[in-house]
Amino acid sequence: MNDAPITWNPDRSAPTLSLPKGATDCHVHVFGPTSRFPYALESGFKPGDAPKEELFALHDMLGIDRCVIVQSGCHGHDNSVVADAIAARPGRYLGIALASPEIPDAQITELHAQGFRGVRFNYMSHLAPGATHDQLRALAPRLAEHGWQLLIHMEAKLIAELAPVLAELPCPVVIDHMGRIDASLGMDQAAFQELIRLGEKEHIWLKVSGSERCSVEEPPYADATPFAAKLVDLYPERTIWGTDWPHPNFRAAPPDDGILVDTLKVIAPTQDALQRLLVDNPAKLYDFGDLA
Repeated sequence: MNDAPITWNPDRSAPTLSLPKGATDCHVHVFGPTSRFPYALESGFKPGDAPKEELFALHDMLGIDRCVIVQSGCHGHDNSVVADAIAARPGRYLGIALASPEIPDAQITELHAQGFRGVRFNYMSHLAPGATHDQLRALAPRLAEHGWQLLIHMEAKLIAELAPVLAELPCPVVIDHMGRIDASLGMDQAAFQELIRLGEKEHIWLKVSGSERCSVEEPPYADATPFAAKLVDLYPERTIWGTDWPHPNFRAAPPDDGILVDTLKVIAPTQDALQRLLVDNPAKLYDFGDLA
């Protein structure tokens, strides 16, 4: 373990909600161990280690069978830390890469064979800028040819600017963390209404993770979970969910992952809705192997 503080809660509680077979966590990261997978020199974010073994133990406790690991900016474009975790649970764990918008087709093919299914770009003031609009337009057809998706992590104030570009792309587009909306501004806020309109496009998927990011309240984030529930209700066939472990951004203390699972009682309140959100929709969006 490196000397930096960890960003995850080692004392998480067991959830009271029983998850269906094939339940999928569609958004996590792995950090290090830095003794084997050092952080990118240019990264300003260098957290404590959050290795795959801790992730696997968490999922086994929560009752999560499948997972999508998103490459973190702290490791830059060297996606080997995610490839290593995928290889440890083949078929059940897949990945999303960080890469240049000019990524060669040969590299996409290589990463696909390792279990990667898309590429992510950030549009956040505290992170390196993502691809330009023209770069997204040029990349998207190549992603579609490889069966890949585009993940977009953006600030709420950028939804209106990016929405027209994302709406026209020919590949699946996943919007992370509900567009980072601010729950305190209410459901009528312009950013959330723009997100709803963007979700009307059949290639747009909405990740209803990040209630703890959007909330201004303490757990169980009762001000934010209705936003997620609204998106699940509007787009039951194109919403997915994730814990965001090991929680690179939090206000005071890392969230309790057991509590995050239990927010699904509000977000997907029926067994059918939970089955779609955690099992059916991820199975449709990703190419998972059969469960043992």
